[in-house]
Amino acid sequence: MTTSPAAPPRPTREQLAAAHGRTIPDVLGPRLDVLFCGINPGLYSGYTGHHFARPGNRFWPALHRSGCTPRLLRPAEQHLLPEWGFGITNLVARATARADELTPEELREGGRRLTRLLREYRPRVLAVLGVTAYRQAFARPRAQVGPQPDRIADTPVWVLPNPSGLNAHWTVATIADELTRMRREASAGPAGQEGGAGAESSPHD
Repeated sequence: MTTSPAAPPRPTREQLAAAHGRTIPDVLGPRLDVLFCGINPGLYSGYTGHHFARPGNRFWPALHRSGCTPRLLRPAEQHLLPEWGFGITNLVARATARADELTPEELREGGRRLTRLLREYRPRVLAVLGVTAYRQAFARPRAQVGPQPDRIADTPVWVLPNPSGLNAHWTVATIADELTRMRREASAGPAGQEGGAGAESSPHD
């Protein structure tokens, strides 16, 4: 029986400050149903090397609540995601305390890098976690949360709420609702044939 790893000790203020500017690797694999794209790592993620690692971030709880994963994963278990058809990348690789520390040019360059990544990995759906960053990265000033009218590198795009605990407008439940809606509509559309967008898949033993 596989057990979840113990939570790491909380970093000190000095350790978090030292994580500024660090990068963490993408979580990628072939034939992904959904590639999640965050804005950039926070300092907690920069310290741990894991995406959405700060306590209070709603990504992992919402992913589980929506049925994307059969149990609540810890950030240290991010390597399991491709087994369920999911991957993670970021628009900007460097860790900062807040997303508003990023420059518009960094976000635009992140959009260009993401386009190249989509051409290489060809996921069924791109899910961008943060509408403001999506607007800036792809010059879509009127974009809203939900499915987007334009594809990127022939990949359907869905904008999801930023799961950061600083985003008080959304909760685990409402983010999970958006994830569920994305999976349902993507599975019903041409980008998600039967079994697409994480539909009823199980990890390899």
